[in-house]
Amino acid sequence: MAEVIRTDEAPAPGWAYSQAFRSGDTIWLAGQVGIDPATGEVADGVAGQTRQALRNLEAVLRAAGGSLESLVKTTCFLTRVDMFAEFNAAYSEVMGSHRPPRSTIGVELAGGYLVEIEGLAVIE
Repeated sequence: MAEVIRTDEAPAPGWAYSQAFRSGDTIWLAGQVGIDPATGEVADGVAGQTRQALRNLEAVLRAAGGSLESLVKTTCFLTRVDMFAEFNAAYSEVMGSHRPPRSTIGVELAGGYLVEIEGLAVIE
């Protein structure tokens, strides 16, 4: 049975989904965008949205007993692939030396966001 993971330190899901599910040691994280959960404001630019999306993922992981270092895979969605270098620099800044496998895909995101990041984590 999957356990629902929920925290007020990340934006509340706006639709029919959960922030994360835990099944055993595995955490399945829904995509996070660059919304500051305290203010409801969207961060400026692709770098700001990337940093905030990762902070939001980190908050959900903390609620599950983990951290960004628990991530074993991320999938990143960009509305403008010409901003990849700026996205990658902000992502690298936040992630530091922890570099899980990653896919980055160019898409159109609901809500007009520039970035969305989802993840898969293992917490032992």
